Amino acid sequence: MGKKRKILFLTGTRADFGKLKPLMRAVETDGDLECSIFVTGMHLLARYGYTYRQVEREGFSNVFTAMNQAGGEAMDLVLANTVQVLGKYVAEDEPDMIVLHGDRLEALAGAIVGAFRNILVAHLEGGERSGTIDEMIRHSVTKLAHVHFVANEEARGRLLQMGEQSDAVFVIGSPDIDIMLSPDLPSLDAVRERYDIHFPQYAVALYHPVTTEISTQAARAADFVAALKDSGHEFVVIAPNNDAGSEHIHTAYAALADDPRFRLFPSMRFEYFLSLMRNGRFIIGNSSAGIREAPIFGVRTINVGSRQRGRFLHHSILNVPETRAEMLGAINACWGMANCAPCYHFGQGNSVELFMQHLREPKLWELPRQKHFQDICLS
Repeated sequence: MGKKRKILFLTGTRADFGKLKPLMRAVETDGDLECSIFVTGMHLLARYGYTYRQVEREGFSNVFTAMNQAGGEAMDLVLANTVQVLGKYVAEDEPDMIVLHGDRLEALAGAIVGAFRNILVAHLEGGERSGTIDEMIRHSVTKLAHVHFVANEEARGRLLQMGEQSDAVFVIGSPDIDIMLSPDLPSLDAVRERYDIHFPQYAVALYHPVTTEISTQAARAADFVAALKDSGHEFVVIAPNNDAGSEHIHTAYAALADDPRFRLFPSMRFEYFLSLMRNGRFIIGNSSAGIREAPIFGVRTINVGSRQRGRFLHHSILNVPETRAEMLGAINACWGMANCAPCYHFGQGNSVELFMQHLREPKLWELPRQKHFQDICLS
């Protein structure tokens, strides 16, 4: 048997770890591959619950942690720090492939390091629309990556439009759907016990900053909180990501701290979050979870503001302006509505199988590290 190929996964947030974990597990248990995990970003911040511990508790063999921020630094400086610490690690570990997910700055750092060091860069969930600066990051990662594992044909079409090689773009769906459709999600009773949530009925609130609208973030966060409070209903509230502007949301959430109708958490284990969302009345905010994951369960989404502008539209998703009155009206309208039929636009639950099939193909490893733009014939 030849030398094992080393696959390095990069995770910077609670969300991307939840999505990457089934792929990590498959690589870890494959006899021809070696799995390493580079943990950084929000995982190392106390405010978000030190979620690096969750990664370590999963029992993976090779886990390396590195802080890229103390909290509160500008995003460009955090990016620079991530490139530096990851570059030093990669120089020693010498992986054959770096696997990245989505549109966070850690993914961009991984793509930069891989491209400069001639390491095969694999990007998951490229070719999608997303608001704020995330969309620019996502497409930048695409242009630096060599291999693309996308969720659907729509995303594949965008990558071809961006000049990517057709034989380097593979439709596998989103790996988190494998988890969502598995029989192994914790029960709602287990979620209630673990997180001390005992509301008979509840909705999930998950609201992130919009980096291109910093000047109005404080006012909009205050309106979001006011709409939740004015509704008279119970909510499970998950802290925002650490993008610029998150301080305004944390400040607004202080008004919920002593209200018995709210349970606030800095983070939540991915599988438990999925069960919580599946059993909630709806999800409200501007998280991609309301666009990508909630429709899989048929759970309704109240999507507020511009952060997810241009993304997937579905009858389970209600897009509303980010004003107190509009959000309150949507909450009251959706509270008593039944769930919708499940939607499988982002995958069928077989992403791990397809991912591993492609990793076993010799041609994938022969893809050139020197990329060339593929022109589309318009005539």
